[in-house]
Formats: sequence, structure tokens, C-alpha cells
Amino acid sequence: MKLSVKIMSSVMALAVCFAFMPIDGQSQQKDENKDKMKDQTIIQVASANSNLSTLVEAVKAAGMEGALNAKGPITVFAPTNEAFAALPEGTLEDLMKPENKDKLKKILSNHIVSGAVMSGDLKDGQMVETMEGSKAEVTMEQGTMINDAKVVKANIEASNGVVHVIDKVLIPSDKGQVTEDRMMEEDEMEETMEDTLGNQ
Repeated sequence: MKLSVKIMSSVMALAVCFAFMPIDGQSQQKDENKDKMKDQTIIQVASANSNLSTLVEAVKAAGMEGALNAKGPITVFAPTNEAFAALPEGTLEDLMKPENKDKLKKILSNHIVSGAVMSGDLKDGQMVETMEGSKAEVTMEQGTMINDAKVVKANIEASNGVVHVIDKVLIPSDKGQVTEDRMMEEDEMEETMEDTLGNQ
């Protein structure tokens, strides 16, 4: 009986050890992946993230790979694939055309800030100036927000800066930032004007 108890105790002890082994392995793997990203440039980090593939395509179309490979440091607020897909219908396709390269570059530059700005460095009400020249407002009431874009993943470190993944595209205008809703409103106004002029 005593022997059986000892055997059971040994089996249970081994089971507990094996139960914790995968967790330690996963934690170690995450640390290794994080360290690996620190050795990569921002464009390399983005290229390795399937949820940022549209951003990478846009960067290449705009000829901005050099800007995201430069020594830096810089901070990139990186819109997800879903963020680009949420733009008004036809907008992304239009921006990717060679003749709209300057416009695309202007939009992408609006997601880049000089210096490595970690999420802890951002303050509520802070205005950050982008490479494009516009200013974006930081708010903290509903999580970290850059204008109307929410930071969904922060502090992805790279060798030349840091990436914060956001859920909307930051569209610049001559009068500062505009939201996707405002873009849609402007498109509807243009269509209404065209219809009115066409009926005259």
C-alpha cells in the first residue's frame, strides 16, 4: 500500500512538472521572437506581420522602403489590413496607382513620427507632429488613441524605432486631420454636386 502511494505521488509530481514545461517554452519563445524583432528594421518587422501586409504593399508602392529602413529612430503608427479595407470604396485601389504616388506618400508620412516614442511617453491631450507636417492628437479616455485611431498593439520595438499598430488610417488634409466619416461625407457632397450640375 505504501509503495502504491509513493508511485502515485511520483506520477503526480512528474505530471505537474510536464504541465509547466510548455508554458516556460512558450514564454522563452516569445522572448526570443521579441529580441529577434529588435534586430530588424521597421519595414522588416511589418513584413513579418501578416496583418500589416497592406501597409507594406503601400510603402513599396510609394517608394518609402528607405524611410522605414533608415537609421532613425522613428515611430510608425501602422494601420492594419482591416483599417485600409475600411476606407471609402475604391480609395485604396486609387492610391496604389502610380499616378497617385505622391498622395500615397503624403498619407503614409502622416503615420511617421520622429524619435522612438513608446506608449508610456504619450500623454492625454498631447499633439504629435508627423513627418507629413500635420499634428495628431493623443487621447487616453478610451485607451490610447491617435485622433480617431485606436492603438491595438503598442511598443513593437525594432532596430530603428518602434511600431504601434492602429485600427484606422490617418488621412491628412490641408486643414489638419480628417476622419474616414468626413472623407465619406466629402465624397457624398461631390457626388451630389455632380448630379446637380448634370441635371442643369
